[in-house]
Amino acid sequence: MLGVYSPRVIHRNDQLEPLLPALREAEWLAMDTEADSLHAYPEKLCLIQVSIPGRDELIDPLAGLDLKPLWDAFDQHEILMHGADYDIRLFKRGHDYTPRKIFDTMLAARLTGRTQFGLVHLVKEIVGVELEKSSQKANWARRPLTPKMEEYARNDTRHLKNVVDALREDLRACGREEWHQQECERQIRDNAVNPPPDTDREWRLKGSARMQPRALAVMRELWYWRENEARKRNRPPFFVLSPDTMRDVAELAARAKPFSNLLPRRMPDHRKQGIQRLVRAAQELPEDELPALHKSPPRKHISPAQKKRFEELQSRRNREAGELSIDPTLIASRATLVRLSCEADGIFNEVLPWQRALLGVS
Repeated sequence: MLGVYSPRVIHRNDQLEPLLPALREAEWLAMDTEADSLHAYPEKLCLIQVSIPGRDELIDPLAGLDLKPLWDAFDQHEILMHGADYDIRLFKRGHDYTPRKIFDTMLAARLTGRTQFGLVHLVKEIVGVELEKSSQKANWARRPLTPKMEEYARNDTRHLKNVVDALREDLRACGREEWHQQECERQIRDNAVNPPPDTDREWRLKGSARMQPRALAVMRELWYWRENEARKRNRPPFFVLSPDTMRDVAELAARAKPFSNLLPRRMPDHRKQGIQRLVRAAQELPEDELPALHKSPPRKHISPAQKKRFEELQSRRNREAGELSIDPTLIASRATLVRLSCEADGIFNEVLPWQRALLGVS
């Protein structure tokens, strides 16, 4: 429960303040986070793990701490992280903070040709320690954290410096340090944004592209109902109503078929009645107010010259990837190659300098 804190977790400002000078002056700093995405909605940042030489600390962002001095301390460092995209989004969305500089071990592992780049595998390969992962899906908003959860959290940053040292040496040995830096900068740039919702797309679940407008109208109503229920109940949307159920209900309701038997047996009657009302509203919606079918952008005709350009780029990408022993999609995805072939000017800045050099694009 919230408000009950472990003495081993920093949850007061007078505990955090003495740590700040050590964080600012540390030779290096590793960081990770835990959230409650499987247990709450919207998800929130629940724990910050920080390791510096000789110390592994846990900081509780749910305890009302003033975190601005912590962000300032982080900005003194290249923060050592693993799979930083999710953490960066959490920081930006919940606390309007964006790390200044990072070293992402997942990106480094991929750029050095590793095909297994999860933290558990890297720590075992490089440090020789097998991490225990049973707390991975735990509810990180619960208080107090169990000793097992605390140890799990500390282990996520405890070994990162050793992993970074090995990967940095590998990057240096194969001349890819600059590539990694560019990738880390893009990681920050791409994830430190809060894009506005696309109200014509956000409710279109996988598989809805094949649905007719009346079924789409039901789907849209169900999606917004589920979103509202999830927020009210602080539960992930899939706990409220599964995507499969939503699609099946929409298809039946669009044909005026009964669908009550598809709803969860334990769903309270007042919620079932609410769904019946919103379905009726969608069924009665005038034709000109129905959602439009989702149409993919029309395929552009590819000229023989563009097709030849694509094949040349693809061949060069695959050859370079083979010689470098890296995943070809690290250099460019198929979609990127198509766009480079057909609209080079519009995509040029989306391709990093190291990728452009390998592709021979200038």
